[in-house]
Formats: sequence, C-alpha cells, structure tokens
Amino acid sequence: QVQLVESGGGLVQPGGSLRLSCAASGSIFSIRAMGWHRQAPGKSRELVADITSTGLTTYGDSVGGRFTISRDNAKNTVYLQMNSLKPEDTAVYYCYASGLRKVSGGPWEDYWGQGTQVTVSS
Repeated sequence: QVQLVESGGGLVQPGGSLRLSCAASGSIFSIRAMGWHRQAPGKSRELVADITSTGLTTYGDSVGGRFTISRDNAKNTVYLQMNSLKPEDTAVYYCYASGLRKVSGGPWEDYWGQGTQVTVSS
C-alpha cells in the first residue's frame, strides 16, 4: 500500500514561515505530480501548489510569490516552504500524489495524506 505522511504544520505568527514535508512510501514506481491543497473552516478545498516529476510548478492565486514548492524524486517527497504567512493561510493542508504508478505500465492512481494543521495567529 501507498501512504503519504505530512509533517511540519503548527502555529506561527503573521509574517512567519513554516516548511511542510510530505513523504510517499510503499510500492511506488513513479509519481506524475505531487502537491498541496488546503481547506479552511467553512471554505472549499483549494489548490496551494503542484509540481510535476520534471519540476513544472503551479501555484494557487492566493499564495504566489510567498510559497515555494519543491520535490525530491528519489525520496518521493514534496516540500512546501511558506513565507510571509497571513492569518488567511490558516487551514488544514493536504498533500497528494497524482498519477502514481506502483509498477511500470500499471494504472495511474491518486493518493492523499491525512492533513496537517497550519494556524497563523498572534
């Protein structure tokens, strides 16, 4: 089985920084894209950032220029460096692996982590 384990969430003051990590483990041959979504109370889930296996990145409109996504393909791990955090960044952040193949030529599958809480407050 495949598991995604997130770490790095917590409480930070406005203007501060946090770094989230998400490691995928299990039977993995390749992962097409990894990234993060977030969901704040009473709001729908939104894209934060996405990165492909070749390093192509996409950012949500609300985080561009403040957040940086990176990836270590050898470790099947994705990182999210969050700077200049604002109270509106408070949410549960979910890691995902999209287009994961367990074997060469196998079916594409998607997996999600359990979520990590990020709270930005003074």
